[in-house]
Amino acid sequence: MIKHLAAASLLLTTACLAAGPVRAADPGITDTEILIGDVEPLTGPPALLGVAASIGHKIAIAEANAAGGINGRKIKYVLEDDGYVTARTIQGVKKVIDVDKVFAMLGISGSGQSIAVMPVLEKSGIPTVIDVAPVKHLWEPPRKNVFVIGQSYEEGIVHLVNFLADKNPSKKWGLITQDDDYGITVRDGFDSVVKTKKLNVVYSGNYKKGQQDFSSDMLQLKDSGAEVFLAGGIIAENIAIMKEIEKLGIKPVTGIFWPGRIEPVLKLMGPAGDGIYAVDYVESFAGAAGKAFLEKAKPLVSEAEFKGINRYTITGYAAAKVLIAAIERCGKQPTWACTISELEKTKNVETGVMAPISFGPGVRFSNQKLQIMQADTATLSFKPVD
Repeated sequence: MIKHLAAASLLLTTACLAAGPVRAADPGITDTEILIGDVEPLTGPPALLGVAASIGHKIAIAEANAAGGINGRKIKYVLEDDGYVTARTIQGVKKVIDVDKVFAMLGISGSGQSIAVMPVLEKSGIPTVIDVAPVKHLWEPPRKNVFVIGQSYEEGIVHLVNFLADKNPSKKWGLITQDDDYGITVRDGFDSVVKTKKLNVVYSGNYKKGQQDFSSDMLQLKDSGAEVFLAGGIIAENIAIMKEIEKLGIKPVTGIFWPGRIEPVLKLMGPAGDGIYAVDYVESFAGAAGKAFLEKAKPLVSEAEFKGINRYTITGYAAAKVLIAAIERCGKQPTWACTISELEKTKNVETGVMAPISFGPGVRFSNQKLQIMQADTATLSFKPVD
């Protein structure tokens, strides 16, 4: 009997050796490479977000590859452009999963695009870390394979409006939001503070996505006498809004949300943007942590990519660091199941660019700490104020 077992064992060993090194069952991994996929807006105005996020992923990947990769395997980054068009996001995600056969996903595009592509991600079961546009629909209910790094838009708006309300008691308020899910989220957060703080709202506007002329809206804001203003646009809208306010000769205390808290926006606003407040959960480049990140990034990316760095680079970097660490903890033969399990075990991981990141059983949202910043057009930077 012992002889038969020994013979069987020998045959099995011989068969395995003949087949070459043992390979993981899941796609996107070879003896030398691990593929990580992403879909971002790389063209059009939202490219300021998508390109920057992809640069953050590249920095973390370059850093890992320079240190030998993940347990000896180099990381290859597969990136698709969706042009910020939801149908293209879905198409792009299907391509990188089904055709390129990546091992894991990072990104992905904007909030509406991430929500739309969620059924594809969930059905595939691929380990995914979302870092660009954190909205509650992405983690409520929690999906087994999808993790989200950041803070909710609702909490961000509540934090910002509470700060402005405490700093400007008994003032008249104005608000303008976009006519989509993003705008609804901003308005919901604002309205919750209006109730608790009993804010006096004298102007409430709503603009169509893609609108460029805000002359009528801002004239209404001026006529309302609003002294504190929440500009609920994203990039081009907030630039046009602030330029119109400047043209009208008014200077309400103004708050913007983190999608627009990027240096190119401040540059395009010019003096109109000086002193505006913003809320965010990533470090400012004006602080020590932000400066250290820039120093780290400089030798890892091209000159053009370095110029494209903004806050989304930081979110992308943090997400990639967490994903790479989870895969690495799975050892020589990582699988989707192990990577998801290790992502779930992520606890107080330091990335140096935001508060420590944690997930947990049934917890797929990292719930980052928020901070208020103020724009300084002289240095084209946002500086922490609390």
